[in-house]
Amino acid sequence: MKKIIPFAVIGASLALSGCMSTSISSADADKLTADVIKTSFQDKGIAKVSRLEQDEANRLCSAADVAGKPLDAATAKAIEAAQMKTIKWPSDGVFLGDFKAGEKVAQGGRGLTWSDKAEQVNGGNCYNCHQISKEELSYGTLGPSLYNYGKLRGVADPASPASKAIVEYTWGKLWNSRAYNACSNMPRVGHNGILTEAQIKDVMALLLDPKSPVNQ
Repeated sequence: MKKIIPFAVIGASLALSGCMSTSISSADADKLTADVIKTSFQDKGIAKVSRLEQDEANRLCSAADVAGKPLDAATAKAIEAAQMKTIKWPSDGVFLGDFKAGEKVAQGGRGLTWSDKAEQVNGGNCYNCHQISKEELSYGTLGPSLYNYGKLRGVADPASPASKAIVEYTWGKLWNSRAYNACSNMPRVGHNGILTEAQIKDVMALLLDPKSPVNQ
């Protein structure tokens, strides 16, 4: 019964705010709903209530989504510029790791739940949204297919100057996707600490190494 009450309370608060639309501002209604949601959750294991707190990019994108219209161009560019500054490039200047390890990261989906341990290595869960290797038949379509990712972009040698732009873009996109698309749905795996630098290098290799099965 305890699990049902919070959702019932949330529904009631939303209904209440709707009925009171003539006497309560939209901002007050949003705050009321947010307060009810916060009181309906509690810290459990490594999953903390603080995850409900939105950064500025999330707040602006959520507001635009609720309003049913895209962000204005100036706001979108401001978000992208701010997010670009958060990207941390490889500490040793090396962008690619082991593509075999990258496939394991892409396949892995565990991590960050209340039952996981803080020291546990997270998975990337990449196949939930993308086709990557043609050998894997189960994948999501929320994101574009990444099969032949490096091959289609002419990356014959990731270390060459000619490939520099696409290699850096791919790293940046993995680290913080909102640096390139203000309201991207792609998880910010580096920025939010979902994957380690080493794991991102391995996923980079999966996508860009000419020897990776992704590029065969």
